[in-house]
Amino acid sequence: MSKISAFRPGLKTALKTSTVAGLAAVMLATGIPARISQSFADPVSVQAPQVASFADVVQAVSPAVVSVRVQSDVKPANDESNFSFNFGGRGFDELPDDHPLKRFFREFGGQDDPHGDRGPDRRFGDRRGPGHKPHLRPTAQGSGFFISEDGYIVTNNHVVKDGAAFTVVMNDGTELDAKLVGKDTRTDLAVLKVDEKDKRKFTYVSFADDSQIRVGDWVVAVGNPFGLGGTVTAGIISARGRDIGSGPYDDYLQVDAAVNRGNSGGPTFNLNGQVVGINTAIFSPSGGNVGIAFAIPASVAKGVVADLMKDGKVDRGWLGVQIQPVSRDIADSLGLADAAGALVVEPQADSPGAKAGIKKGDVITALDGEPVKDPRDLARRVADIAPGTKVDVTLWRDGKSQNVPVEIGTLAGEQIQASTSTDEAAPAEENSEQALADLGISVTPGDDGLTVSSVDPDSDASDRGLKEGDRITSVNNQAVKSADDVMKVIEGARKDGRSKALFQIETKDGSRFLALPIDQG
Repeated sequence: MSKISAFRPGLKTALKTSTVAGLAAVMLATGIPARISQSFADPVSVQAPQVASFADVVQAVSPAVVSVRVQSDVKPANDESNFSFNFGGRGFDELPDDHPLKRFFREFGGQDDPHGDRGPDRRFGDRRGPGHKPHLRPTAQGSGFFISEDGYIVTNNHVVKDGAAFTVVMNDGTELDAKLVGKDTRTDLAVLKVDEKDKRKFTYVSFADDSQIRVGDWVVAVGNPFGLGGTVTAGIISARGRDIGSGPYDDYLQVDAAVNRGNSGGPTFNLNGQVVGINTAIFSPSGGNVGIAFAIPASVAKGVVADLMKDGKVDRGWLGVQIQPVSRDIADSLGLADAAGALVVEPQADSPGAKAGIKKGDVITALDGEPVKDPRDLARRVADIAPGTKVDVTLWRDGKSQNVPVEIGTLAGEQIQASTSTDEAAPAEENSEQALADLGISVTPGDDGLTVSSVDPDSDASDRGLKEGDRITSVNNQAVKSADDVMKVIEGARKDGRSKALFQIETKDGSRFLALPIDQG
């Protein structure tokens, strides 16, 4: 037993020495380092396809994009307009300093004491007495971009509206004073100019030819969302020619790049670093980005910006007629082959259109031989014509086409060059009725037309928006003062093979046309 026990340690040592030596010999013979280490699997690495980066575009254009800060005069509030707070029988000053409402109003007003002498109350005006001068307070912020090396900046009118002082912040943090050169409310564009004392040459960008832009093209938006400074988002052109009801010149690009509050006035670029649009509006039930933003196209902005830089204002052509779309029903009632053009509801007094002989009920189908698609198309094209220019206006009147020469006037002040008449009047008191059963209406004669006294709710007239209190002044452009007059015109239209008649309707909100079926009865 003792011999075996004495032998084992030596045997183990010999075996261990022999094994290690042999392993080392093998490792040396195969060229593997003699040091022994634990082996692990390689980390995950995927050879993905290379995706185009926007970094080169962003690097090139970012110095031309700025944040715009606007300050306005804080005017004293009239004593009668000051608010008086009462919380559970206690006035504001009686609330404890740590009361949530008191903290809220103190923080919201930006003061330690909302009634103290520490500056104006931004909510209710400057209450510090007549001896104090109005102060400038930050009221808005947005985005913009340099359009020239000498410091002209494009932004939105709604960003600079009512501003008294303007500061632009470049992407490197440099702050520069700027002045307002001009603004245009109809396209929501404005131009600022950096202080003349700054003689540096600025990095600037140019407008693209947006006629070459296709739905689906990549775009990059750069701006100042929520005051965060230079922020870049990317997306595609989602649609063209969007009308969002902001004015007669709506022709927006829709993009799905993330655009939020503060991006207004900022540029949307193509991948060549050219401005394809100026961000101006978003559709958002929540107030944040939902992927639907609207940009003023470069083709619209280019001319407006050039005029603002030159004269500080925009001179637009003016025809001076109220117009509405030509529906399929209206086209049928007038014998027009296509539901296109702009139906004249009323020429404005002493306007170029009225002087040229354009009448209510005419349909403007072309300008200088180029077809007019709809009222928006007419409004934009007339606006682009230089005042004083003579054009041929093609009209559809009395079942045939004719040309009328018109000298375009100047759209001044807040004149509305072209608008759509769609509002409806409230019901009026009932009067004695004279039935026009075939049309589902009853009318009362008057010196200036027929007042609609009732409308059958199941009739076509009701479906098309005719209401009690509306006044019928003409049918197929012929004045009517009695139900007999209406029926005579309708019978004439039926003999001509027409299935609808065009009624001119007057309401307290203006005039419009309505096409009603006449082939029944």
